Amino acid sequence: MKSNVGKLLSTAAIAATISTGAAAATLDDVKAKGFIQCGVSQGVPGFSNADSNGEWSGIDVDACRATAAAIFGDAQKVKFTPLSAKERFTALQSGEIDILARNTTWTYTRDTSLGLDFTTTNFYDGQGFMVRKDLGVESAKDLDGATVCTEQGTTTELNMADFFRKNKLSYVPVVVQKADEALSAYSSGRCDVFTTDKSGLAAHRSKLSDPSAHVILPETISKEPLGPVVRHGDNQWKDIVTWAMFVQVNAEEMGITSKNVEKIKTETIDPEIKRLLGAEGDMGAQLGLPASWAYDIIAKVGNYGEVFERNVGPSTPVNLPRGLNALWTEGGIMYAPPVR
Repeated sequence: MKSNVGKLLSTAAIAATISTGAAAATLDDVKAKGFIQCGVSQGVPGFSNADSNGEWSGIDVDACRATAAAIFGDAQKVKFTPLSAKERFTALQSGEIDILARNTTWTYTRDTSLGLDFTTTNFYDGQGFMVRKDLGVESAKDLDGATVCTEQGTTTELNMADFFRKNKLSYVPVVVQKADEALSAYSSGRCDVFTTDKSGLAAHRSKLSDPSAHVILPETISKEPLGPVVRHGDNQWKDIVTWAMFVQVNAEEMGITSKNVEKIKTETIDPEIKRLLGAEGDMGAQLGLPASWAYDIIAKVGNYGEVFERNVGPSTPVNLPRGLNALWTEGGIMYAPPVR
């Protein structure tokens, strides 16, 4: 999901009060309180969603759990703060949360004007449109005159305005506070179309009474690299969150999973794998972490492929293909620097 720059300019005042960054003490603060405070969505299946028992799951949830595993050796040492699109950046700027992992798109303006840093991309996405099958629409270019629902505080509004203007189509926007309100408005017939990132459309479609009655149109109208965000200025914390993700991607490439990591650590003669798993050297020391940091991420959370499959893969209600999120060796663009 994507920030509406105009509506977020007021947050620049907060960014200014913290100068150009955070005090370089996030890791110390997290260790002192014994957990990570993670900002997530108010409910997007597959990305960050709480069940009836209040247990959170999803790709973004696992980004925070991986960081907790690296620091504490315990992926459960995370507390979650549900945030709307409008309030998410303020919560991070103010220190209310330590990491923002809320299907948030990396953009130029966010990276340069809000006092925040994007770490790495944990899901490559793009904006699309969902309609009812019985509407008979096969292309977004057939949406002339449509009523379109979306969430406030996102550049989804700007992207769709650009799309309709570029294609000389008219439309009526229906903008609401929360994603679930947009879905409800769409479900009730208040609008013809629901627009957001395509992964979000698939996630929200799974909540509808008859998901098969709705179709996501083929057009992808934007680039949406989604990933965790931290406050600017604390390079150690940014590196920890970034490399927690890179470890998972490297592990998948090496064939290391949560199920075989112990065996591989014990038996491997591969120096690269030995370094990664802490069987040789102490790579964690450079981040202020234990030697077992990468091993703990893989053992407690899994490699990137495991995270993808259990949260949004074909066996889940979200039912997404790997696509761009496949490893670079498998036709995707998911790629991580080496641990050496």
